[in-house]
Amino acid sequence: MVDAGILGPNDRVELIEGEILTMSAEKSRHSAAVDLTAEAVRAAFGAGHYVRVQHPLALGQWSEPEPDVAVVLGTPRDHVDAHPSTALLVIEVSDSSLEDGRGSKLRLYARAAIPEYWIVNLRESRLEVHRDPEGDGYRSVERRGRGELVRPLAVPGHDVPVADLLP
Repeated sequence: MVDAGILGPNDRVELIEGEILTMSAEKSRHSAAVDLTAEAVRAAFGAGHYVRVQHPLALGQWSEPEPDVAVVLGTPRDHVDAHPSTALLVIEVSDSSLEDGRGSKLRLYARAAIPEYWIVNLRESRLEVHRDPEGDGYRSVERRGRGELVRPLAVPGHDVPVADLLP
């Protein structure tokens, strides 16, 4: 689309279920939360996992979202020729986009069988943990506050303080 002149090289868009959606400009609080989240997740997952920040996931022909943080197996060299088509954990940092995080993106990640999806909810300074995808949603939803811990499913021996994800 860039080659055809439909989109500019700096246009911030995502392909979600066949629709090209414009991404809003990133505010400093959102950027800080993305960076904090990526650091905390890198520390928890360690070697053998690659933490991607705002890079595409190829979730079928009609969807290529760019989650704020995604943890995939392997290294960056494993994804030179194609974006990963799954992730162990996807995290969206949400403030003005909270409805999208709980709506179209949640449905998309559940349909793609992403086993764990977190929403860093900046409005309420909490973490929403979605696990066990089924159909258009997740069977398990937990909310954790700043003083609590979360243990990623893929690395059960590593707790992540929710406070480490929040600015």
